[in-house]
Amino acid sequence: MKIKDLVTVVTGASQGLGKAIVREFVNEGAHVACCAREEKLISAVVEEFRSFANTGQKIFGASCDVSVADEVEKFFNEVRHCLGPVNVLVNNAGVYGPKGESEKVDFQEWVRTIEINLHGTFLPCRFAIRQMKELRRGKIINLSGGGATAPLPRLSAYAASKAAVVRLTETLAEELRDFSIDVNAIAPGALNTRLLDEILNAGPSVVGPEFFAKSLKQRDLGGVPLVQGARLCVYLASGESDGITGKLISAQWDPWEDLHQFREQLAQSDIYTLRRIVPEDRGQKW
Repeated sequence: MKIKDLVTVVTGASQGLGKAIVREFVNEGAHVACCAREEKLISAVVEEFRSFANTGQKIFGASCDVSVADEVEKFFNEVRHCLGPVNVLVNNAGVYGPKGESEKVDFQEWVRTIEINLHGTFLPCRFAIRQMKELRRGKIINLSGGGATAPLPRLSAYAASKAAVVRLTETLAEELRDFSIDVNAIAPGALNTRLLDEILNAGPSVVGPEFFAKSLKQRDLGGVPLVQGARLCVYLASGESDGITGKLISAQWDPWEDLHQFREQLAQSDIYTLRRIVPEDRGQKW
């Protein structure tokens, strides 16, 4: 078991990828605290995973809106009381937000997306870091994805927030190097979850014909297995990945199972980061 007895927190854990991450963490022997906004759903997750957890393994869950500072602080205080100081944080909670042309979408929905995706990543980091600094080690894993690496027309709030999550990840990684706290972002790939359903339900007139067609194809082909992203989270939570920090790693495309073999090269390069491209990078001399 790669993360046995580590105290881990997973946000947005009531369904989809979040629930798959909890399952893998429980299978690997971790003590898991999970949260989501709907208390009934998160209670069902806790009950399900407690049914096959090992003797002495602790599973805790509570409702929490990760975009609200007071709720996040309360949740992390409860985690510490029930399980102990946090070793691992996975920020999975996120939404697509409003879909459509940016000048036409509801502004409050746009803002709410930033609050959930960006504030809802920063706030758990803020409270987890305080506990991790006491231990002088820790692992933070932020969910980003394709929204950060390429433009997403008609999903501007999602794209902007996920790009911001990557730069937040890189910044925290530098802040926390001296405390042996690794901070990484992951792209889990195109998943067949409720987010895909939202795109298909919105239709091509709202999300654009190209993205809609791509989503239809994803639905029909099955998408990337949830377990792939969940296993990457296990890897980044484990001691095997110690020293790998400040990176955006694709569960689908990158050779993440062997990244520890390239630890020194990664530490000295901008591989798996978002950077500005200048003319010289493309053989131009403007």
